[in-house]
Amino acid sequence: MQEFSTFDGAILVDKPAGPTSHDVVDAIRRKFGIKKVGHCGTLDPNATGLLIIVLGRGTKLSEKLMGDDKVYEGVVQFGVTTDSYDSDGQILETRTVPPLTLEQLNELASQFIGDQMQTPPMVSAIKKDGVPLYKLARKGLEVEREPRLVHIYNFRFTDYSEPRGGFRLACTKGTYVRAIAHELGQKIGCGAHLASLRRSTSGKFDVAGATPLDLVLKMTASELEKKVIPFLKLSA
Repeated sequence: MQEFSTFDGAILVDKPAGPTSHDVVDAIRRKFGIKKVGHCGTLDPNATGLLIIVLGRGTKLSEKLMGDDKVYEGVVQFGVTTDSYDSDGQILETRTVPPLTLEQLNELASQFIGDQMQTPPMVSAIKKDGVPLYKLARKGLEVEREPRLVHIYNFRFTDYSEPRGGFRLACTKGTYVRAIAHELGQKIGCGAHLASLRRSTSGKFDVAGATPLDLVLKMTASELEKKVIPFLKLSA
């Protein structure tokens, strides 16, 4: 039987706005001196919430964990279009927001439920001939992107106060929530972008069980050890 160390597994981190998912991986690797560290599903820098960090032999399960369905909560700002489809990007256009009700927003949101082919934003980490698209976008280039099949299980606005609406969305892996915000703005005619995003669940894991990154980085190795979900439990 294969022997596993107490650091072969995963920890649940509540990522703050600011660092990239890779920044989180690097910080944990440096702090605890663990050679193999990875993450399961990128969160954009300004996105917060559940980031599953795999350690040691747990990195072998990253593809399995990455494939799980996700649930997000966020805010769409209507009337402002950006080149990245979120608040990180450059403003391209500002328009007047027409009168909208929560019922109207949910009627439009329901049109996204089900299978759909989604074209990734130019400002994304997907690579074209080995070069991340966001690097091409910075040079003012736009290239053809291959649409991807995604599935939206549920998309519902919980509140609306012009020009912002709070929502909850459940989807398959690889879904660009900011692309949905952008497309919704196009449907309404005023444009929109994703103002904030928080991942609340990934598969069977919930952000309620995650530890904020700043607290993780203050832990001792023995304290971190108590937070590790063992390899065998992850692979079950």
